[in-house]
Amino acid sequence: MYFLPEKLDDYVVAHSQEEPELLQQLTRETYQKILQPIMLSGPYQGRVLSMISKLKSPKTVLELGTFTGYATLCLAEGLQAEGRIDTIDINEELMDFQRKYFDKSEYGARIHQHLGSALDIIPKLKHTYDIVFIDADKPNYSNYFHLIIDNINPGGIILSDNVLWHGKVIEPLDEKDTSTKAVLDFNTLLKNDSRIETVMLPIRDGLTVSRKK
Repeated sequence: MYFLPEKLDDYVVAHSQEEPELLQQLTRETYQKILQPIMLSGPYQGRVLSMISKLKSPKTVLELGTFTGYATLCLAEGLQAEGRIDTIDINEELMDFQRKYFDKSEYGARIHQHLGSALDIIPKLKHTYDIVFIDADKPNYSNYFHLIIDNINPGGIILSDNVLWHGKVIEPLDEKDTSTKAVLDFNTLLKNDSRIETVMLPIRDGLTVSRKK
């Protein structure tokens, strides 16, 4: 979703770093072959994720919600030489698609795919993390936060996607709309949790950056 006027948004994109060729290929094939291609992070948000990762220079990254691997590759651009990404997705049909593009990149050996529910997998992971990117099912956003917060290194970053949820966060709440309620609760949680400091950015569908103290 775009909250800026179209011409102004076009100007912002035109004056930001261009999308790498490999990610252009991934985008084309995603739109050709995969259902709900709108779930891609997209070129502008991808450059934002890449920049944050490069500024942080993480040794370890955890991603919740891989989809076709676009954001994974963006976050990999800032990895330290011996760094790793653990990325979790529940859709088995996308595993080979993801791996094809991971292995086309220079980061393939450092990206570790996990198939299944993040709620089951996160407790089994043996690493602590410098960056966590939450972009999975909205009703579990708060559950994911509680699972990962103790495994984030001091100064580590949580990136939370879709926190404006198509603008529904400022509309009257339909109590049957569990996803919107979950996003509202999650946004309040990030604002009030004393272990982190948080800023919400109106980038695309909303991206919150939280830093662990």
